Amino acid sequence: MLLSIGQECLDRDPEAVYFMPDGTESRAHMEALAVIGERDEVFVRWVMHPDEEVRRPAIEGLGLFLTDGARALEVLRSLLPGNGMVQRLLVVRAVATVALRDAAVHSAAADWPEDLAGDTAQVPEVRLAALVHRVRCTPGELGDAVVPAAVGLIREIAPKETGGEDDAPCRAETEPDVAAGTALSSGVPPQVAAAFEDLECYGRVHAPTSSLLESFHTVLDNRVLERTALLTEQLCSADPGVRYDAISMARKLIGQWRGDYTGLVVLIAGCLLPEDPYTSAAAAEVLGVLVPVSELAREALAAYVEAARAKHGPGVWAARERLIRRAHQEAVRALASLGDLRALDCVLEALDGGTDAWRAVQVAGHLGETAGDLTPRLSKLLAEVDFSDASQSMSANALVSALRELGDPAAAAALASSVTVAVREEQWHTAASALKALASFGPEAAFALDVVRPLADAQDVTVRAAATAALWELEGDAAGVVPRLVELLDTHAADEAAAVLGRIGPAAAPALPRLRKMLTAGYEWTRVYAAAALWDIAGAAEASVVVETLLTAWAENDSTSNHVLACLNRMGPAARPALPRVRKELTLLRRSGRFRSIPHDEDLLTACRSVTARI
Repeated sequence: MLLSIGQECLDRDPEAVYFMPDGTESRAHMEALAVIGERDEVFVRWVMHPDEEVRRPAIEGLGLFLTDGARALEVLRSLLPGNGMVQRLLVVRAVATVALRDAAVHSAAADWPEDLAGDTAQVPEVRLAALVHRVRCTPGELGDAVVPAAVGLIREIAPKETGGEDDAPCRAETEPDVAAGTALSSGVPPQVAAAFEDLECYGRVHAPTSSLLESFHTVLDNRVLERTALLTEQLCSADPGVRYDAISMARKLIGQWRGDYTGLVVLIAGCLLPEDPYTSAAAAEVLGVLVPVSELAREALAAYVEAARAKHGPGVWAARERLIRRAHQEAVRALASLGDLRALDCVLEALDGGTDAWRAVQVAGHLGETAGDLTPRLSKLLAEVDFSDASQSMSANALVSALRELGDPAAAAALASSVTVAVREEQWHTAASALKALASFGPEAAFALDVVRPLADAQDVTVRAAATAALWELEGDAAGVVPRLVELLDTHAADEAAAVLGRIGPAAAPALPRLRKMLTAGYEWTRVYAAAALWDIAGAAEASVVVETLLTAWAENDSTSNHVLACLNRMGPAARPALPRVRKELTLLRRSGRFRSIPHDEDLLTACRSVTARI
């Protein structure tokens, strides 16, 4: 705890002043550092403590807090011989920390890991740590030989004895406390209960070298080719712990940077081994997150799902063994996220059986071609939701989203009923979501107008906006909805109202003065929605101001880029002034788009290519 407090204080601005709840000023972070600094010699005693659990944080603390940098180096270097692997790696990291915080000893502190990295008498893990932390000390001196050297050292790391029937890392220790999750599951959404059950797994390290490899990836930053080469070796390591931890590191790289990840996806798919459900679950979960980049893993996922059903039976989704159950569920979810119909039987079994059905609901919408099988089941589950229980809102919204994604008008009756019940129970967000789902079916859901029409006057703005949009989609009466939408432009639902006005097109011309005024809004998202609507309603006459507004908003917040590109794509040749920015986007390495998610970024790149091709 002392180490944690000190690290938190070091991360804060030394000049900052904070305020207590009673309004008094506080500089507690500097006061705490002063207390630690006055007693920094105690870390020297603690690094010699017989208890390993005391020595480890003491080593880190000594590197961070001992005022005399030269003394810190002396003590730390003396600790390397005779200690266990984890402590030796901590010692090397602490020396690099001293080099970074004390310019007076930087040279001496940085030279020691450089010498250590070349010492063939040391085990490869220590040499790897020395190599990585030497780079941390002088990141500007990263040469072409560093990554190949690291790759060579990873190859030398021998697998650890697990004492088990297979190479599964930490098999006996890694299963979360199911009893704790069971106790929590009463009275809270199953998604939340599951998140708490999984907490123990996240952040768990399975190999001593994992934290230093994380540091190495941080130093390498946007060097995608080098990081890909490093991860390739990690995923091929003889040490199962190194392989396991590489899965999450690959997820971070692929999620943050654009590149060719064909090889990494294949290697992650290679971790889908029936004899190792613990690692398989991690690999399958990551492959699900990496859609659509994980397309190449489709056959491996399908094979894993089929093998699990063959070995454990068709009820494996609800298997008693937690690791087997979780690995199978994650593989099914990843396969379904790719739109693969081979996941259908498992999804149907989950929905019918009830065990962890919410996990199947989350991916059911991707199986659109099988709506006839899924719609009745999802509609039944939606009808069974108790809308008077606020804790069930997450489940209700997930079901509504799945039905909307499936696009089957046969769900309209169930959605209309859920709107009525949600409004009665004042579950406004769920009511609005169900109204939007109804709207997505267009005139085929027109029978629900008696439910929708009164809600266009609802007191809740979110419901009113969703109902007004649904009115347009279900009956197409522009004269009836445009005045309502113009009124909504002065509420927090302005963006949604502008989007509907744009879909109405030229018939929404009465909204143009208000939309032009929105172009001066301080919030860039409001300007984007207004500009897009202007183009869709007025066309070429507004082209210049629309492009200028879109580009300015994009520069301020790249999360708007998907919406910006969608409008530019509709504009065709009129978007020519935006071409330099669009071409630049195609050259950037960091992922962009809404939430910087992989699907949104991939859609963004596709839209950029479409715009450049059209212009």
